[in-house]
Amino acid sequence: MLRVDSRKVEPGDTFLALTGPYTDGHDYINDAIDRGAACIIATHGEYSVKTIITEDTRTYLSNYLKELNLEKLEKIKLIGITGTTGKTVTGDLIYQLLNTLNMKTAYIGTNGFYIDGKIQKTSSSTPDIYEIYELINQAIDNECENIIIEASSKAMEQRHLEGLRFDIAIFTNFLAHQRKDKENYLNTKIELFKMLKKNGIAIINKKDPYYEYFALPQNTNIFYGTLDSDYPLRKISSNYNYTEFSLGQNRIKMPLIGPYNMYNYASAFIAVKTLGFDDETIISATLSLHPIDGRFESIKYKNSLIIIDYAYDIDTINNVIKEAKKIAQGRIITLIGCGGERRQDKRPLIGKLVSENSDMAIFTTDNPRHENEEAIINDMIKDLNNDNYQVIISRKEAIKKGISLLENQDILLILGKGHEDSQIIGSDEFPFKDRDEVMKAIK
Repeated sequence: MLRVDSRKVEPGDTFLALTGPYTDGHDYINDAIDRGAACIIATHGEYSVKTIITEDTRTYLSNYLKELNLEKLEKIKLIGITGTTGKTVTGDLIYQLLNTLNMKTAYIGTNGFYIDGKIQKTSSSTPDIYEIYELINQAIDNECENIIIEASSKAMEQRHLEGLRFDIAIFTNFLAHQRKDKENYLNTKIELFKMLKKNGIAIINKKDPYYEYFALPQNTNIFYGTLDSDYPLRKISSNYNYTEFSLGQNRIKMPLIGPYNMYNYASAFIAVKTLGFDDETIISATLSLHPIDGRFESIKYKNSLIIIDYAYDIDTINNVIKEAKKIAQGRIITLIGCGGERRQDKRPLIGKLVSENSDMAIFTTDNPRHENEEAIINDMIKDLNNDNYQVIISRKEAIKKGISLLENQDILLILGKGHEDSQIIGSDEFPFKDRDEVMKAIK
């Protein structure tokens, strides 16, 4: 058995030393040998057991796994999704639609590995190639016909999907206003479209100004979003219960709120259609869709609305507030914190963005880790010129306060944690989920 984690090595196994962003597998070769490794694959060194020296262990691994799983990969279609925002919602919508239509499908994304209606935790949004193949094999063993994979830019940069060939690739959008590495960030996202099979299908949001970068000539490109695209998109109406819009010749009434979800749905609709379903069948399945955990997830409370979302950086926070304003009939109250030991320079910008674009802001705690909670919030509010905010360190109490402030038709945005089910304080993780706290507070 080939292993990439020395702790899992058993006598007779082969250990491959992967170099990652934080650790170098070469540092664990002796540990692997002590555990009984019979062969080492590395880029350098001499060891007491059989050794294979290769220029790039990651390429060696991806080629090995591809050859090992060649026959199995022919039994399943791969659907990749990239973009700054919308990956998780789009992936979840495809997963819901296909399974509703009895085409068994699995999904690897930010929230974990979805299969058979259950969610398993994964190491990251897009796990390493070794784990990816384990999950693909699990999907095939469960007779899945498709597997959806979120292709994050970080994973593409670290070559987590190297060697895979996709049947369908989806581009949602590209937001990089605050990034210094804009060109590199764009190129990592384009990479997915170079990984399509011959005549693979590329589903591209034409409303995004960067769409042309993703329309590679070797692919079958399908565009959505603008009036001159293959699937024009036009909003008809939206409220706190549903969004109604036209997609091509179809009128859709989607039981999800947030006008931006029209775009996520459009790409999901096209993906499902390319897999053989007709418009009417997909539209019928649309009625059974439910909100995605922590992604513009809505909870109605009296005559107001509470929305829970994972947005935690400038682009995604700005997007969510904008979308809330499109359906708002009352005030926007935004509750948010910033993570400890992460991007301290962005905290004042986030504080200013939230304060200036909300009627009321509540600044609170969000995974402070080893930093002082109050110091993090002080970073967020230090450049504020207005007084439309409150500081409540306890996130639980902040949620209660936000709900108590709601008046007729107001919207309370609870941002930053979304689907997360813990709060990290120091080195410890404590159970905490925004939705659970909301439900306790409104009962």
